[in-house]
Amino acid sequence: MEAVTLKLQTGDKRPLYEQIYRYFIGEMESGRLKEGEKLPSKRALCAALGVSQSTVETAYGMLTAEGYLRAVPKSGYYVSAALARSVPAGELRPPAGAEDLPPQPPRFDFSTGAVDTSLFPYASWARISREVISRDPQLLQRGEAEGDRSFRETLTVFLREYRGVRCEADQIVVGAGIEYLLSVVVRLLPEKAVYAVEDPGYGALHRVLSSHGRSICPIPLDDEGMDEAALRRSGANVACVTPSHQFPMGVTMPVGRRSRLLYWAEEAEDRYLIEDDYDSEFRYASRPIPAMQGMDGGGKVIYVGTFSRSVAPGIRVAYLVLPRSLIGRYREIFGYGASTVSRFEQQTLRLFIQRGLYSRHLRRSVNLYRKKQERLLEELRALPGAETRGTEAGLHFLLTVPGKDEKWLAARAAQADIPLRGLSAYCLGKPPLLGTVVVGFAGLKTEEIPAAARALTEAFTE
Repeated sequence: MEAVTLKLQTGDKRPLYEQIYRYFIGEMESGRLKEGEKLPSKRALCAALGVSQSTVETAYGMLTAEGYLRAVPKSGYYVSAALARSVPAGELRPPAGAEDLPPQPPRFDFSTGAVDTSLFPYASWARISREVISRDPQLLQRGEAEGDRSFRETLTVFLREYRGVRCEADQIVVGAGIEYLLSVVVRLLPEKAVYAVEDPGYGALHRVLSSHGRSICPIPLDDEGMDEAALRRSGANVACVTPSHQFPMGVTMPVGRRSRLLYWAEEAEDRYLIEDDYDSEFRYASRPIPAMQGMDGGGKVIYVGTFSRSVAPGIRVAYLVLPRSLIGRYREIFGYGASTVSRFEQQTLRLFIQRGLYSRHLRRSVNLYRKKQERLLEELRALPGAETRGTEAGLHFLLTVPGKDEKWLAARAAQADIPLRGLSAYCLGKPPLLGTVVVGFAGLKTEEIPAAARALTEAFTE
């Protein structure tokens, strides 16, 4: 880029790093900084502005963490294609040598979507897969749109025993991932439906609803989950909730609040609750809490579950349990297609469950993740004043560093090659906690937890 024209204001209440951060955003939005353009080196910018290297590193780290810039190892910082403004197509120039660089894994994986791949039952899964492939040539045919009936019958037993879900096989729809099945649900419900969503909440749900042009109404949370009074004021007729373990706040909805939400749904014919039970298996302070669907006497809960967290994200097996009032609508729209999950994979998972291998795998997973979380929390005690929330269940928790800005925390972590998302990334409104990042721990190797916690502590300590 051409010479930096920024004049830092020492009397400005904003820190110097924030002034630099906002200057470059303004340059990108105006089109003066274009896609692929290289920024000054940290050393050159320090000399030009008369500031310390840590000030520039913090500003660049914030811009990188938020996607404005991309860091190319041994090359520098470049304007991201995704966020460049007003760039004529003929002027796009990728940085030399950066076109084919593969994405580099982070130094430590604190993402909320990772799992420990060492837990995957490779031997038993491979053995059952070979058995399934060699035994039934009919599995090469398309099968039922809802999924193989034998697998759905196994799911009814599994869900009753593990989650207290009451259903029959004809109420279950098997699909490739929760996002796909949420898209199915949206098409089953009226186009004019207004969806109440938890705020903060699951970003993929917001994207699914927005992509279908549906109306979204963010509802704040209290200590018991979605605020019932705010829901009633919203005018929504579909409420999307994660009662067993709210994402990302970690709240577990008590039975009283669940009952009142069910009463709300039963008050009008067009009202439904979508219960996302994404990681209910992982509880460390108590036994798993039964699903809200098991309390539903009026056919108002659409239940969504997945094996992505308990087995592996690559096993794209998720499922819906539909109220009987929606089964006819499903068959009308989707009944002529085929299941989006391979029949071989469905049958492999069916036998994995029936033979008791899944329950054994789950016990092993819960024990390992509990130990990982305990070790990480113990190591993070070295971070002065840090507070954690949502540690009773799940594969993530919230880490709050009082007196620190969320963007600063994310930027400092990015400088240490530790991608972290702040709580506001999951909010449609104002975040309920300041200075808070979301920390996943499932993808960390047990032996690297002390080093990972030490790196995070050093990044957050000035």
